[in-house]
Amino acid sequence: MSSVSFFLILCGVLLNAAAQLLLKAGVNAVGRFAFSAENVVPIGLKLATQPPIAAGLACYVVSVVVWILGLSRVDVSVAYPLLSMGYVVNALAAWWLFGEVITLERAVGIGVILIGVYLVARSAS
Repeated sequence: MSSVSFFLILCGVLLNAAAQLLLKAGVNAVGRFAFSAENVVPIGLKLATQPPIAAGLACYVVSVVVWILGLSRVDVSVAYPLLSMGYVVNALAAWWLFGEVITLERAVGIGVILIGVYLVARSAS
């Protein structure tokens, strides 16, 4: 895989991960809410007006464009498994930004993902 191709795939993954983190930050700002018919409009408006949520949606849009550029250069059987790096990035960022816990079981899972991504990326050389 060329460095440009890897850069595009990595940017797509990181933008997707950033989108998730921004959406979480926006939902955290609104707080927990009940799911009910009466809540749809007021909660929907609260969520729609959260800057982190708007930024997260923008990251998704840009990530799709970057991802398409990456897919034009890399086999989908290589590119798609590399999306798993988003799980690693998000787990570490959620621990750092939101204080989420990374248990031993989660850490082992992250390690397995890293090994899998390494093997898939190596096979593309």
